Amino acid sequence: MGGVMHSNDQRTHRVTPTRQGNSRARSYEWRVVEIPRGMSRGDARAMLTERAEREQWELARSQILLGGTRRVWLKRRVIRMQRTDAA
Repeated sequence: MGGVMHSNDQRTHRVTPTRQGNSRARSYEWRVVEIPRGMSRGDARAMLTERAEREQWELARSQILLGGTRRVWLKRRVIRMQRTDAA
């Protein structure tokens, strides 16, 4: 698949929700992915499915921009680990 974007691609970036009062928003990690106009729906679906299966992302929102670029918001729950030893 030549058009699949990888996580180190410059068009993929992470964002942090700006709402301060919502504790549920802070328990998620967010990533915004921009899918170029030329990428087919099948390739975009395969990329998003792979991220969902391997990296535990889920689709939160999608938007089609004027030039045909698709912007997709992905989220996943942040798991906070607590130490169990007495350190």
